[in-house]
Amino acid sequence: MRKLLFSLALFLSLAASAQETYRFAERDTCSLYLDIWRPAKADSLERPAIMFVFGGGFVSGSRTDPFYQKWYQRLNKEGYPVVAIDYRLGMKGVKVGNGLAGAAKAGDAFLNAQEIGVEDVCSAICFLHAHPELGIDTDNLVLSGNSAGAIISVATAYHLANGTAPEVPDGFRLKGVMSFAGAVISTSGAPVFKSRPCPILFLHGTEDQAVAYKQLSFFGRGLWGSSYLARQLRKKGWDCVIWRFKGRTHDVAAYMDYLWPIEKEFLEKNVMQGIRLSLDATLDDPSLPTWKNISLDDIY
Repeated sequence: MRKLLFSLALFLSLAASAQETYRFAERDTCSLYLDIWRPAKADSLERPAIMFVFGGGFVSGSRTDPFYQKWYQRLNKEGYPVVAIDYRLGMKGVKVGNGLAGAAKAGDAFLNAQEIGVEDVCSAICFLHAHPELGIDTDNLVLSGNSAGAIISVATAYHLANGTAPEVPDGFRLKGVMSFAGAVISTSGAPVFKSRPCPILFLHGTEDQAVAYKQLSFFGRGLWGSSYLARQLRKKGWDCVIWRFKGRTHDVAAYMDYLWPIEKEFLEKNVMQGIRLSLDATLDDPSLPTWKNISLDDIY
């Protein structure tokens, strides 16, 4: 009986924070949906909405994964609306082969996966802008993602800073990006930010073998990770925040709910107060969970 009552209470608590679902784009291969998770009550602070892009190596993953929902509910509890979106999985079913030809094809495929992800993010932004009745202010939007979703998120900030983003509302600018093990993929040399991007929070394991912490490139084709990108921004005198997790691998991509104090400081200072806080920190915290060391071979 107690087990039944507990299950009922859990169901009701989940139902109370149940998301609203909307179709925001129609593609040749699929329909794309977004979920809006709203705080139980608003406060007097103008908190940004958090648009989340899930991970999964561009081959898998879901905006509705229960693992992420715990974090959505944490953000809601803190007063932040959440918009969890779909995007096309550009590497799903892609065969790249071996050797130099295979490596070149893989680079093109990964770049395409990143770029269509950026396009889908921009479509979701345009949809929300066109539907103000949904109550998500696109002038106050933070983009966040983990793993492949972090790559898409940082690449979106990169394209916006360089004037190469797909269609977005006139004058649109992100208020910030939170990247959990992200990078930028390029097939034409190291990516260069041509103007100051929005504030970016980089969180990355120093031993990540799935998404390069520094860079993994071959004749100008590859991934340029958090350490490389943060160094570039800081060299130009542009503010950014990077937390380097000593000895950690791709675990950091799943740390969203564990690192709330870091996220909170970034959202409140860099985003809401507009403080150009620049921070480069290394953290060695044995209390953080450890999972299997994921490599590119494991994903593909």
